[in-house]
Amino acid sequence: MKSQDIRKAYLDFFKSKDHLIVPSAPIVLKDDPTLMFNNSGMAQFKEFFLGNGTPKSPRIADTQKCLRVSGKHNDLEDVGFDTYHHTMFEMLGNWSFGDYFKKEALAWAWEFLTEVLKLDKDRLYVSVFEGNTAENVPFDQDAFDIWKQYVSEDRIILGNKKDNFWEMGDQGPCGPCSEIHIDLRTEEERAKVSGRDLVNADHPQVVEIWNNVFMEFNRKADGSLEKLPAQHVDTGMGFERLCMAMQGVTSNYDTDVFTPLIEKVSAITGLKYTTNDVILSASEETQNKTNIAIRVIVDHVRAVAFAIADGQLPSNTGAGYVIRRILRRAIRYGFTFLNKKEPFINELVAVLATQMGEFFPEIKAQQNLVTQVIREEEASFLRTLEQGLQLLEKVVAETSGNEVSGEKAFELYDTFGFPKDLTALILKEKGMSFNESEFDKSMAEQKARSRSASEVSTDDWKVLIDGNVETFVGYDQTENEVKITRIRKVDSKKDGVLYQIVLDNTPFYPEGGGQVGDKGVLVSANETIEIIDTKKENNLILHFAKRLPENVNATFQAKVNTELRSLCASNHSATHLLHQALRTILGTHVEQKGSLVAPNYLRFDFSHFSKVTEEELRQVEDFVNARIQEQLPLIERRSIPFAQAIEEGAMALFGEKYGDNVRAIKFGESMELCGGIHVSNTADIWHFKIVSEGAVAAGIRRVEAITNNAVKDFFAKQENLIAEVKEALKNPQDIIKSVVSLQDENAKLKKQVEQLLKEKAKNLKGELASQIKDVNGVDFLAVQVDLDANGAKDLAYELGQNKDNLFLVLATVNEDKPMLTCYVSKELVEAKSLNAGQVVRELGKYIQGGGGGQAFFATAGGKNPAGVKEALDKAVEFVK
Repeated sequence: MKSQDIRKAYLDFFKSKDHLIVPSAPIVLKDDPTLMFNNSGMAQFKEFFLGNGTPKSPRIADTQKCLRVSGKHNDLEDVGFDTYHHTMFEMLGNWSFGDYFKKEALAWAWEFLTEVLKLDKDRLYVSVFEGNTAENVPFDQDAFDIWKQYVSEDRIILGNKKDNFWEMGDQGPCGPCSEIHIDLRTEEERAKVSGRDLVNADHPQVVEIWNNVFMEFNRKADGSLEKLPAQHVDTGMGFERLCMAMQGVTSNYDTDVFTPLIEKVSAITGLKYTTNDVILSASEETQNKTNIAIRVIVDHVRAVAFAIADGQLPSNTGAGYVIRRILRRAIRYGFTFLNKKEPFINELVAVLATQMGEFFPEIKAQQNLVTQVIREEEASFLRTLEQGLQLLEKVVAETSGNEVSGEKAFELYDTFGFPKDLTALILKEKGMSFNESEFDKSMAEQKARSRSASEVSTDDWKVLIDGNVETFVGYDQTENEVKITRIRKVDSKKDGVLYQIVLDNTPFYPEGGGQVGDKGVLVSANETIEIIDTKKENNLILHFAKRLPENVNATFQAKVNTELRSLCASNHSATHLLHQALRTILGTHVEQKGSLVAPNYLRFDFSHFSKVTEEELRQVEDFVNARIQEQLPLIERRSIPFAQAIEEGAMALFGEKYGDNVRAIKFGESMELCGGIHVSNTADIWHFKIVSEGAVAAGIRRVEAITNNAVKDFFAKQENLIAEVKEALKNPQDIIKSVVSLQDENAKLKKQVEQLLKEKAKNLKGELASQIKDVNGVDFLAVQVDLDANGAKDLAYELGQNKDNLFLVLATVNEDKPMLTCYVSKELVEAKSLNAGQVVRELGKYIQGGGGGQAFFATAGGKNPAGVKEALDKAVEFVK
């Protein structure tokens, strides 16, 4: 049974059980500050488990793209070395929100596996929670009794809290779970050792395929448990492992989920991959490393490709850093073990699009962009690896003995991204190693610093008004009467102690869609509380304050800072017009790939494969300003069916999660799905001005622009600048003519100075020639001269013109910046193995600098003029 058929069978089965089938949420989370990535099937439904929202149906099923590479769930370092861990994987899931419970969930799981897929019942084992007296959670008798209807008691395993009690995090909904495991070993192996004894023992062929979680409790901040008001079911089945079981193989990588990708890698590299059924001997270490490298690459390209398709570009911070790290791990394995020194992983995107495009259309729609971004990232990191190799050579040269400092190895890793195991491999080839304990210590210290900086402790919510009463009224009001419904304290290393306040009907816009959150105040009869930020988490709008009101039960006036709000609105509406302008002028291939809407400026990232020319930027500016001049009114539709909005021409963004009903914003011909705050008329934007344009990644450009007051300030500064320039030029009638005249005069003077310096160098030639002395059979001179860098170079070549054994070091100091110039006759380079590049690198240390060049001529710049004398004094040691 092919993987596509298995996926379809699962969704069809639960559709027959009255489940609403929903699409996968994006792999990158944009509206959950507690998670970077969707790391489980239930992540997109957290608000329903927490009681902060109502699902479209009490029964839902889907297949969810998941990514586990950071935090509690981190499988990255296992990937490639075994047959069943992955970074990205699919999680087949079915959910009940206060509807069915254990009886139906377990019965349907058994029915699907044994009757629909016809898996061998004798190979299946189940587990139930054994209970925990310390937390007053009893043995799961209900699940045990249900399973007895389907399997013999010797196939029911009692699991502890680690294996059979699932928790969303340190706090939140949790409960006992019941897993289904399958034994994929041969009959001979099964006869020797019972599969029961290998459940949850990390055996590669006795694996968990389905987990049924029964959400019954809420974990509080103090660690205690309380009963949830409703009981929920959250299940997850590993799609790749299920395919392994269904296709009769013993490795996820031998299923058709991965084999097309593996075949492509083999075709590109010319290296064969051996399946898990081929037993490798100890002497076949090279083949084993090849297998690991190929597994790493085909796994990692899936994670990276889908993340980029969902809008997350590789970068140096946050989620982008994680994606870059995954891709670099794949590149490095190809570089080291497959001998690929050129980009090739990007070629796998086409295979992925063909394989998964039917169920995940985003990978097909974004195929070109994903390919371009990965190719550029590959090329960039391969250059970094080459730099790392050079740096490692330098470290080796500076090391006495056979062991490199662990701190140096960590510096290579931390600063240049040079992998630890690649360092070890190269050093081993040189008969060397590095101090691993020092490396690990440096790594642990860095992680401790990182953890310390991001540590957050969150108290339980204190509910003041029961029920799901929170609403947003900010589209119509910036001020209204409110009551506080719940509060909690959050303490972090970064921000200190803050309080999160939830209001019953808030006018404050929470950060989202690129737009920053509102600021403002809560005012009661007795006090004013400043709101410093507003965010959304699990469908709750959180207002951040540095202190709580003395009377949290009072009635307040919530007042948004309207000046900041209106400036944000100007910039947000301008991004819509900018998007329209870019698509009109550059082409309809342009798609928004990210944005930031703040009061003082806007940032807009978009797909485009070449630099935007000055003329194109001018056209874009003119287009937006023309729409502003047209005074286009805002046409807002609060709740329009998603399909209808798309049919009417609304732009939807890849990587965003949309509901059945959406909000559409229209200015003239510009129509986008958007939940942000906008001006009522484009005239309110006043004016639009682009301040910068540049590359963010391969195929992604970024425009930064300003509107409204920021443009007024910009024009005022430009006017002042022109006035200052005019005054400096003695108030000429024509400023441009005056500047051109000044440039011409400067060019003439520059030529005159160059000529004078050349003459000065010629005069010095005779003076210095008489100072050359014989040192160990070499014509030697090391002296400071009053010339610029070019003059020193000309002088060096002049002095060396008629000599075949000259060793010359000239020092110059211009504007407190010292420079050393070294000339070595070519004959002397060959006869004495002298190298000008090495000379300036060594002497450059005395002037706190460095440099390089050729064996016969090199220069080094520095920042310590006081070191010039010592550098010149030390020069003679090279010829003694």
